[in-house]
Amino acid sequence: MSDSLWGIDLGGTKIECVVIDPITLEIKERQRIPTMGDLGYDAVLQQIKKIVDQVSVSTGLKPDKIGIGTPGSTNPYTHKLRNCNSVYLNGQTFQKDVQALLGIPVTTSNDANCFAISEYKLGIVHDQYPDAKVVFGVIMGTGVGGGLIVNGEIIEGKNGIGGEWGHNHLDDSGGLCYCGKLGCVEKIIAGPSLESYYEKLSGSPKKLKDIVESYRAKTDEHAHKTMQRLFYNFGRAISCIINVIDPDVIVIGGGVGNIDELYTEGVKAAEQFVFSDYIETAFVKPKHGDSSGVLGAAFL
Repeated sequence: MSDSLWGIDLGGTKIECVVIDPITLEIKERQRIPTMGDLGYDAVLQQIKKIVDQVSVSTGLKPDKIGIGTPGSTNPYTHKLRNCNSVYLNGQTFQKDVQALLGIPVTTSNDANCFAISEYKLGIVHDQYPDAKVVFGVIMGTGVGGGLIVNGEIIEGKNGIGGEWGHNHLDDSGGLCYCGKLGCVEKIIAGPSLESYYEKLSGSPKKLKDIVESYRAKTDEHAHKTMQRLFYNFGRAISCIINVIDPDVIVIGGGVGNIDELYTEGVKAAEQFVFSDYIETAFVKPKHGDSSGVLGAAFL
């Protein structure tokens, strides 16, 4: 068996596994394979077993326990996953099923929680803001999620939904969300939502990275309006987080989080809505990019 820390990030398109030395925190191994979500729940479970077996062979180690970051959250009473945008996971006793399949203890948490704890313990917060007490980790990509860290601990909450800012109401114009509510944060500022908004304005589709390039080149009025919508609504949405928990640091991950202007224009927009005459909160990019989630899972 192994004293190493093992973590898995269960993404919509890929499953990533990492093995970390518990003393040096050096990454010993990292591998990715496709999720195979289109083949259903059982196929995904088999992919998880496959990557654990692969990493065991390549490292010569076997895990005695493992942490897994998942979409959505686990209902603390029924122990079933819910609110997953990978909808085949909803209603499944995922932790129990993976535990039975692997034959070792499994701890699960929301992928945004894993992202936040990774950047707190091993990332940008650890490096640049070591005295931070309250950290909010944001994922803005295909969806919008969040994880809250207070004094080094993940705040799951009584209902198991701590940090879920992406499914608060922001604006009716976002339309109906898969969660059943109207105008969620995710339906306004997630990548696909921005692309949909651009297509409605222009009549033609464009990928987010191309929208950003057109905005910077000042050649496309529809790109300009799309980006202004992002900055303004990010400010509105994140101001609620600041007003309630007043974090020392907000770490922004995901594809949308890579947009540099979010840290200037987006923060400037937030200043209009925060219940303060200034914002001292640090807004930062993650040190480990899209691998933060799997590193955080290992710390579970």
